[in-house]
Amino acid sequence: MAAPKDPVIIIRKSGHHRHGHHGGAWKVAYADFVTAMMAFFLVMWLVAQGPDVRSSVAAYFRDPGAFAANAGGKGVLPGSANGVAGGGQPGVGPTREKENEQDIERAKAALERAAEHLRQAIQLKFADIQHRIEITVTEEGLRIELSEAPDDGFFSSGSAQMKPETEALLALISHELAQLSNRVAVEGHTDSVPYAGSYTQYSNWELSTDRANAARRVLERTGVRGEKLEGVRGYAATRPRLPEAPADARNRRISIIVRRDDHPGGDGP
Repeated sequence: MAAPKDPVIIIRKSGHHRHGHHGGAWKVAYADFVTAMMAFFLVMWLVAQGPDVRSSVAAYFRDPGAFAANAGGKGVLPGSANGVAGGGQPGVGPTREKENEQDIERAKAALERAAEHLRQAIQLKFADIQHRIEITVTEEGLRIELSEAPDDGFFSSGSAQMKPETEALLALISHELAQLSNRVAVEGHTDSVPYAGSYTQYSNWELSTDRANAARRVLERTGVRGEKLEGVRGYAATRPRLPEAPADARNRRISIIVRRDDHPGGDGP
């Protein structure tokens, strides 16, 4: 009798379930999300800032080369300290208003120096009439005014005929102004006394304009280049030096205005 065969034993082993490989797609999606959030918060920050900060940021994206490296190696606008603007905003340079103020101060300083040179030259050569010459620096620029006296004037009475001393004075002024690049305007003014000439069509308007134009000719002939002259104006008695005394002789004057470099010009007082 044959021996029985050993039973066949079958062992089933269950393997661990493994997830399929997803690759790096989720990393790209996450990076896009983070970038979008950064852009969102940047926009929200910009919305909360003032116009100076927004204009500075816009200027950077228009011209990144305007940002210079400071001693620490951080990019900041030229003239800023450690990337902090005057308003305390990090990374933003000085405001345009501050730069404009610095330009104005430099322009005023240059005109102040010219005014001082003129005062010294006039004191040296025209001491007898220096009390009738006023030199001031105003918002529009350097103003030089030659005012007449009741018994003495820079022109013949009721005429645009210039006296020799006046021409010499204007030549001195022109020599000083020739060293500046600023634009120059010439104004003529009279008092309120009606013109007493024999020409009925000639008035203080024509007289003030003719005197200003005569001064312009001397300035141009003795040093001030023609392209620097921006205008010749006659105001008659409409802008008196002494409004409370419109007939006073000191209202009769020639005004030479040297415009500040950054000043737009126009009809200043």
